[in-house]
Amino acid sequence: MTSYFQNELSSRWKLSNINDGDTILLHSNTKRLFLEFKSKKIKFEPSLIINSFLDLIGSNGTLLMPLFNFDFTRGIEFNIKHTVSRMGILTEYFRKNYRIIRTAHPVYSFGVIGKNMENFKILENKSAYSDSSPFGLLKKLDGKISILDLDEQSSMTFYHHVEEMNNVIWRYHKNFRGNYVDYDGIKKIKNYSIFVRNLESGVETNVNPIGELLWKNGYYFGEKPFINSGLRTISAQKIYSFVDQIIKKDLAEGLLYSKKKKWINL
Repeated sequence: MTSYFQNELSSRWKLSNINDGDTILLHSNTKRLFLEFKSKKIKFEPSLIINSFLDLIGSNGTLLMPLFNFDFTRGIEFNIKHTVSRMGILTEYFRKNYRIIRTAHPVYSFGVIGKNMENFKILENKSAYSDSSPFGLLKKLDGKISILDLDEQSSMTFYHHVEEMNNVIWRYHKNFRGNYVDYDGIKKIKNYSIFVRNLESGVETNVNPIGELLWKNGYYFGEKPFINSGLRTISAQKIYSFVDQIIKKDLAEGLLYSKKKKWINL
């Protein structure tokens, strides 16, 4: 029954334009799948979900999952082998139970398995969203971003890569310094940065509107959150070009970010 369900999941995902040999970045919310497992009296095994994607992309494919953890920004040591993922049960299971590599940034790291994993392993990006980051490499590899039962606001970190490449005025580079333990167990003090929003200017990330534009313009394949499979997929190169033009045309406010209104006491 479990192998049948794994195959059924693979067939389900294929409808979102995931194919053999693809490089896929997967953002996921598994709550609805958990309930489906329960209703079918199948023990909830995250491996069934992960393997269903691996089966679909095949031996020439590559699967990435976010293993983000923000402790380093609060002065807590990062250990590339042991620091947990804060991005949900599927990502932490992936980190602990698969022979992945983990990319180097202590906040925005990714677990990677498959054909291109060594290309991701050698990345040494100091800035989270830079061209030398996993986001930049995903774009260069003509990879795809797949999102399961999450809205844009809860998933599409890739937008910040486009923002950094355009050096947008509503964000700035913030530096972080702390203890870092590498694959060899060597501890060093290292410096990293994140292109963060400008809080003093009241900037708030608000990307759901641009997601609707992507749907309207036919860039997404699949389904919106909580509808049928709940999985949608988009080309990293296509989303980059689309968002890049939005920024260059000065249309980003209201699509990528908004500003808090400042109240004046009279």
